[in-house]
Amino acid sequence: MTAFRPLILAVIAMGSLMLSATPGFSQRFDGDQPGLVADDSFQLDPEYRKQVVLYRTTEPPGTIIIQTAERHLYLIQANGRAIRYGIGVGRAGFQWQGILNITRKAEWPDWTPPPEMIARQPYLPRFMAGGPGNPMGARAMYLGTTVYRIHGTNQPDTIGTAISSGCFRLVNADVIDLYERIPVGTRVIVRQKPKL
Repeated sequence: MTAFRPLILAVIAMGSLMLSATPGFSQRFDGDQPGLVADDSFQLDPEYRKQVVLYRTTEPPGTIIIQTAERHLYLIQANGRAIRYGIGVGRAGFQWQGILNITRKAEWPDWTPPPEMIARQPYLPRFMAGGPGNPMGARAMYLGTTVYRIHGTNQPDTIGTAISSGCFRLVNADVIDLYERIPVGTRVIVRQKPKL
């Protein structure tokens, strides 16, 4: 048996390389981890913690402005201020910009990954009830008639990164705070680059 040990180890190593090169296996780690319960003790980088900041804009209070490149979501307030939240954004190829409205809000939303996401990540569940292990997190705000949302996350360590399939994610405490501050109909402006 010991004479075959190097051969067995070589076969195992080759099998591992082949598995990691297959699309289904390599895509398992592209942002969604169904069933993972968020670590509430995780400390965000100070850059991405909720805070009131100076923010110059002609948009009225109550408007949401998402600056994708900065990884920040701004809820416009009066007197040149905004509440700034750290966010996770879409990875390369899944970033977009535009103006939409919040058309629906949900607490502990269910998750039904769209067919395009299932095609990229076939291991995902076809449906997952809302709860702490759901990648949608504690709250969701639906953007127009698109598949995109502003939602919580069960992965707080992804805030400040580009990892999603186009949605904007906040830690659960922040998404609950935002959810309670805005009504359905809120205008959302998504920008990929800062205005000059």
